[in-house]
Amino acid sequence: MINPIDRKAVRQKKHLRIRKNIVGTATHPRLAVFRSLHHMYAQIIDDTKGVTLVSASTLEAPLKGALDNSGNVEAAKKVGLEIGKKALEKGITEVVFDRGGNIYHGRVKALAEGAREAGLNF
Repeated sequence: MINPIDRKAVRQKKHLRIRKNIVGTATHPRLAVFRSLHHMYAQIIDDTKGVTLVSASTLEAPLKGALDNSGNVEAAKKVGLEIGKKALEKGITEVVFDRGGNIYHGRVKALAEGAREAGLNF
């Protein structure tokens, strides 16, 4: 009998492997991405203090009403632009990208490109 693959467990394992090497500091905080089926979330985190500095998602006010579908590439790009804009307002220009165990493709890639367009360097 074939055992089904638990994709969530595989993603979490990849995420732990990535997090062993990626740490957000005060000068280079971590841009963490979470992708659910219907929404995209992004946070900029200072791991030395354990504090979220900036966050954006498709559930927040400026994006929620403007999007027809919150689970597609276009929505992810807008979340990237929003997080980049908020980060620049707080004086954050350099970040370390944490893809959260997801493949750098599709919505995760669109979010990263949107953040780069907004002015973040990583």
